[in-house]
Amino acid sequence: MKYIYKVITVLIFFSSFVWIFWPSNSTEPNDDWEYLFNGKDLDGWTVKIKGYPSGENFGNTFKVKDGEIQVSYENYENFDFRYGHLYYTKKKFKNYHLKLEYKFFDQQAKGGEGWATKNSGVMFHSQHPETMLMDQPFPVSIETQFLGGLGTGERPTGNLCTPGTDVDMNFKKVKKHCTSSNSDTYDNDDWVEAEIIVYSDSIAQHLINGKTVLTYTNLRYGDDGRLPENMIHKKDQKLSEGYISLQSESHPIKFKNIKIKSLD
Repeated sequence: MKYIYKVITVLIFFSSFVWIFWPSNSTEPNDDWEYLFNGKDLDGWTVKIKGYPSGENFGNTFKVKDGEIQVSYENYENFDFRYGHLYYTKKKFKNYHLKLEYKFFDQQAKGGEGWATKNSGVMFHSQHPETMLMDQPFPVSIETQFLGGLGTGERPTGNLCTPGTDVDMNFKKVKKHCTSSNSDTYDNDDWVEAEIIVYSDSIAQHLINGKTVLTYTNLRYGDDGRLPENMIHKKDQKLSEGYISLQSESHPIKFKNIKIKSLD
């Protein structure tokens, strides 16, 4: 009887902890959102494209048009593995709720790989672009991957990818580089709202159109061979903060309403 009582006590304590600290889908009572994109220009943002120095926007890949950030390739003869990212570099973020909307459009750039069709994402807890190697394709970060439906079969969005990082699900290390969410498939190229709620290195959630689609814990630098030479020393260290970036992977995409709220 005494043993049962102890078990019940522990369960009640754990339930209380989860209730207090586990992120919720409910709308926060305040509205302290900070817009990262002003709708007019790329003030505060820095481009880094594989093969080019930080700050060089090859082919005008990232631009502002109609109040949106557009990623497009009309000035490319061939994509040629020029993976790129647009970083918000005014400051790092640690505990926060990020919201944005994205929309695929037009056709994939010539030379883009098959898996990159209607494929993009937002990277968070990312390294700064000036710390990236010249030919480094992706920043060490956590990626919320965006996929568009291809007209047949399921293709969820709001997935997880881990370039140079590791996380746990159900108290076990995730061994795959990318893990699918339980979101719907969006075959039409409509605007999709994506959200990330992250508490330092402890827990993160992905939401798509208001629905939680993925949760994971224990964010850290990885040991899967994707850490660049200048960051090997960080292997297995906690990944507790970083920058936010938007991805260029060969399929045109638009972003808007990019805003963040501190959860400190």
